[in-house]
Amino acid sequence: MFVAGRKRLTREDWAAAALTALGEGGLSAVAVEPIAVRLGATKGSFYWHFANRDALVEAALTLWEQRNTTDVITAAAAAPDALGALRALVSQVLHSATAAADDPGAVEPALQAGAGHPLVGPTLERVSRRRLEHLQTMFAELGFDRDEAARRGLAAFTAYLGHVQIARATPALLPRGADLTAYIDSLITTLTTPGSTRGAA
Repeated sequence: MFVAGRKRLTREDWAAAALTALGEGGLSAVAVEPIAVRLGATKGSFYWHFANRDALVEAALTLWEQRNTTDVITAAAAAPDALGALRALVSQVLHSATAAADDPGAVEPALQAGAGHPLVGPTLERVSRRRLEHLQTMFAELGFDRDEAARRGLAAFTAYLGHVQIARATPALLPRGADLTAYIDSLITTLTTPGSTRGAA
């Protein structure tokens, strides 16, 4: 939540507010006047930092990529081994999928829905490639050959995207608490057991 006040707003304040709006109402909700009201600011503050709405969208996308990809990868890398890193990554992203509208997990479906936008589409493709390459590297570190690591990385990524979509559309269907932990354990076992993904469509 953003608190109205007279403090000098930064470019990141505007970008973070745009992410919140995006998670709540999709790309069309990223509009200068409503975000200014949310921040207790004027349009003059906006134009101090941005030339136009597209520049705000671009800043929001940059912040989303930082939070939802760069920071997640960095945090998972602190695990003591490859399996721990994969578990940390999967746990973080699946838990984020059920968080508040300004959490990166809530923004993801809105970006997927707006993939036709000239700024959103290329960002999604770049971020998706980066995520898949990182996942492939993680599975390679677990001992899978290049092709199998790529398949398992794709399986993990699509599991995340499916979880995010269900979290937004029908959240009651998803496990919570201890059940979510058990689900994550089961998913990790499936993704890391040799031969477990062979023959999958």
